[in-house]
Amino acid sequence: KVQPGMRMTENGEDSSPSQPDGVLPRGAPGGKDPGVSSDKRPVNPSTEDNKPTKLIDTLQFPQDVQDQSSKPSLYQPRPPLLPKPPALSKGGKSGSMEEVRSRRLKHSQESLTDPAETGSSTDSLKEDSTVTGGSIVGPLLTPTGPHDHHGDPVEQRGRPFKVRLSPLQPSGPLPALEQTLASESLRTANRIDRDCVDYGIVPGRAGPERLHLHRNLSDSRLLDNMVLDNTSVNSMKSTFSVLNPIRPRDVRNRSFLEGSVLGSGALLGAEELDRYFPERRVGIYIATWNMHGEKGLPNNLDDLLLPTDSEFAQDFYIIGVQEGCPDRREWEIRLQETLGPYYVMLYAASHGVLYLTVFVRRDLIWFCSEVEHATVTTRIMSQIKTKGAVGIGFTFFGTSFLFITSHFTSGDSRVYERILDYNKIVEALALPKVLPDTNPYRSTSSDVTTRFDEVFWFGDFNFRLSKDRVEVEALLNQNQGVDMGPLLHHDQLSKEMKDGSIFKGFQEALIQFLPTYKFDVGCDVYDTTSKQRTPSYTDRILFRNRQVGDIKVIKYTSCSMIKTSDHRPVIGMFQVKLRPGRDNIPLGAGQFDRSLYLEGIRRRITRELKKREATKDQGSSTICSIS
Repeated sequence: KVQPGMRMTENGEDSSPSQPDGVLPRGAPGGKDPGVSSDKRPVNPSTEDNKPTKLIDTLQFPQDVQDQSSKPSLYQPRPPLLPKPPALSKGGKSGSMEEVRSRRLKHSQESLTDPAETGSSTDSLKEDSTVTGGSIVGPLLTPTGPHDHHGDPVEQRGRPFKVRLSPLQPSGPLPALEQTLASESLRTANRIDRDCVDYGIVPGRAGPERLHLHRNLSDSRLLDNMVLDNTSVNSMKSTFSVLNPIRPRDVRNRSFLEGSVLGSGALLGAEELDRYFPERRVGIYIATWNMHGEKGLPNNLDDLLLPTDSEFAQDFYIIGVQEGCPDRREWEIRLQETLGPYYVMLYAASHGVLYLTVFVRRDLIWFCSEVEHATVTTRIMSQIKTKGAVGIGFTFFGTSFLFITSHFTSGDSRVYERILDYNKIVEALALPKVLPDTNPYRSTSSDVTTRFDEVFWFGDFNFRLSKDRVEVEALLNQNQGVDMGPLLHHDQLSKEMKDGSIFKGFQEALIQFLPTYKFDVGCDVYDTTSKQRTPSYTDRILFRNRQVGDIKVIKYTSCSMIKTSDHRPVIGMFQVKLRPGRDNIPLGAGQFDRSLYLEGIRRRITRELKKREATKDQGSSTICSIS
């Protein structure tokens, strides 16, 4: 409400003369109180720019009051005026203005959350237009249009002027955005479950790098293409999604069988590789185990594939078995049950009792090529398939991989026969067959390991320690499993590799675990039979790469929790460098063993239900004691 002749400054003070000519004092006979409006309908703040309210219609200017001063009016008694709040005086406005703003913001927020938009907008207007001591509290009404140097309208005198409500001021600081919006539209579809989110906040960082992927350093930071929409009330629960919008031209040009003919939109190109692997490294988990032909499998394979001391699971799981169990299908189902729905079996191959299985993360299967395998027997009689090798080769993006598991000739002194086994395998393993060689200039026809970018060779190589058992046990007692250097000085494989007679170009991580052969089944005691075999490092994982530094060792150890065989499994975790593909690679089109997947998941669910029932039964049982 504005009194006649009043001019408002920006800070809400009254700059009008104390009593304009021709205007009767407030409350005097014949005078009309301009601060009273006969229309008390609620005012909607959302339409103040389009429809002038009745409050504006009651505003009068000095010349209008002078024209009406001659008309008689009845005397209307009014309550005594309240003194002007001292906080609004020139000495202390800041504190009062904050109170008025917070009070105004409170009612405004109520109106925003009110679906019917009733009850709060009128109260907010009344709060802000309270008259105290002949002045308006707060800069609520602001005249628009040309003004003279005193602040009065020049051309619009004598008619109502447009009044605008001042903008709402927040009562506190707004929450900071975690990511700059990539577009004005907030994308709230394409959500993923909370338990599948692999993104976290790295302390001590700021900016776009603050959101960091820490699954296993192998997924993509999709921040450049994502939108964080936590500023929307209806989408506060939205989160990042791996599914980006697909453009029509990508649908036209992309084929999951032959890649893409466009370099910029290639399925295996650099752009797609950087989306999924910003550091261009993929996680590889390798396990090798001589099962000793046992029919009974361990009750739980979590210790073999999912060790508790590992922070993240890996992208590929490759499991090689020697002297495997008679039921190979049962073994593969158990592996699928352990890895769960996040992984699918890309390929499996066997050679007699040698099993080699490859699992891959389900969302990475599209970037795998067709898979090829080959086998070699090292026995004189080819019908006996207990010794030999099986290899699996494929390309992931533009990097070719070869995985070989083998079982060499046994015996403490038969080193030469084991070298012959190695030579026969590298010459006879016919891979690749159809897949193109990613670097044919560095390949040789006499060595299969030179025809792939990254090669992992693991298995029971049967190389022993050239010491008798008493001396080996004495060294084990002295070192307590901390420094295996004194034992490895007598290792046959290490010696032959240094001489260059076997595994040319291969490397092995530092061994810091106890010998994995030979144990009594079910316990941690080395062989107590009449043969008294010497403890040895028969089970190994070796690797070779074309480019120096492509393979980074994360972990290399044994699994001492599985004791169903006379061998302890050996596991290795690696980070491998990836390179973009050239789209001349025949892709696998996402094929995997679906029946195996369904059976493994069904067993996993059944196992979880049994655990819950057992827990429920234990919780409901009671124990009574009779004294």
